[in-house]
Amino acid sequence: MPRTLTFHLDERQQTEIVQAMQRDKRPEVRQRATAVRLLAQGEKPKAVAEMMAVSEVSIYAWWHRYQAGGIDHLANRPKGRPETQADAAYLQTLRETIEQEPSALGYDFAIWTTERLRDHLAQRTGVHLSVGYLRTLMRQLGYVYRRPKHDLANLQDAEAKAAAQVHLAELKKGREQVITGSSLWTRQR
Repeated sequence: MPRTLTFHLDERQQTEIVQAMQRDKRPEVRQRATAVRLLAQGEKPKAVAEMMAVSEVSIYAWWHRYQAGGIDHLANRPKGRPETQADAAYLQTLRETIEQEPSALGYDFAIWTTERLRDHLAQRTGVHLSVGYLRTLMRQLGYVYRRPKHDLANLQDAEAKAAAQVHLAELKKGREQVITGSSLWTRQR
């Protein structure tokens, strides 16, 4: 069996509601305070909803909001994106992390991707940002993403490389190139 609500206000709450109805500068607070007062005076939620030209669900929501936080909770909630969680401490951690090799922090990979960086920072700071917002922060801090240039120089034998360059130079000396007209093709002799 559903629990029935009793719409009751004590003396302090009644005074607060009447003052909000008469003096509050926010029209939505005046309207909602009026609905709360009508409920406390014994009006049924359905009748109050009809008087206010809103849904019955809104009347119940206003009552619960008032009970949870008083007059200030009857005001409209802020719209739009919530404020960023990337504070100065987060940005400092971001700068410190990006300047280090991932292997220095115990990772098996050698390059920071945006996703890896985001996950690492979320683990360190507890702040979870989207990949797009992290990229925006990186641009604001002056970092640019560039594709890695894979270099195999560390795997090459220096002596073999030098011998191959000498051999290539000798091969180039022995060839003559004949350039005719505007063609880029050459004839091998």
